[in-house]
Amino acid sequence: MKYTQGKYRILKKSAIAKEMYSFVIECPEVAAIAQPGQFVHIRVDGFTLRRPVSICEINAEKGTLRIVFEIRGEGTAVMARLNEGDLIDMLAPLGHGFTVDPEYKRVVLIGGGIGTPPMLPLAGIYGEKASVITGFRSANAVILQEDFKNTGAETILCTDDGTLGIHGFVTQPFEELAKSGGIDAVYACGPMPMLKNIARIAAENGIHCEISLEERMACGIGACLGCACRTKKNDEEYFAHVCKEGPVFNAEEVLW
Repeated sequence: MKYTQGKYRILKKSAIAKEMYSFVIECPEVAAIAQPGQFVHIRVDGFTLRRPVSICEINAEKGTLRIVFEIRGEGTAVMARLNEGDLIDMLAPLGHGFTVDPEYKRVVLIGGGIGTPPMLPLAGIYGEKASVITGFRSANAVILQEDFKNTGAETILCTDDGTLGIHGFVTQPFEELAKSGGIDAVYACGPMPMLKNIARIAAENGIHCEISLEERMACGIGACLGCACRTKKNDEEYFAHVCKEGPVFNAEEVLW
């Protein structure tokens, strides 16, 4: 796994929803090798452990990455106070990303809440071949809808309370699409119960499924066991490092 550690300049900062921020970061050597599904590990002043954040956009031509994160504690609150022109300390790109197959004719991309950003690079690759299903608690938490539409992908929005889009969970429209047939693969990132149901529906309909797991991390490079998850290899249980062997796994390998 090739990665670099450095301090990179924030070119653009924007608040995109309540306690949700977007940074565009100038990091040519990272953008040149980053893949959809990988993440960055950010050092925050005053905190020992880094914060993992999924990569939301990769622009190798401009030499930039975009990350989107939510304030979930003191560390991310401090990170949110960084401004355009400031330097951000990153270890990147990290992890095993999604498998992209140009032969696929139709794919479904599913994001739940803060699991939505890593779907955007895939939407940029698959374009009109993709149906993007995103789910959020309510209308004030919805993010990235225009970004997805700009890729040419079909967009389907769900909210738990029905304040915007479909009233319900992402599994409902996915199950309808799965039963209609013709889907080569589904990619998903979000809460574990959502991923478990997505994997079940995919298996029932013979659809290749890759999921990105969200786990607390310490080192970010596979040196500790802080982010181990139960998987199976050759029909035997195996504890995999989400930071190194993931965060993306074939859904069939995960022991729920």
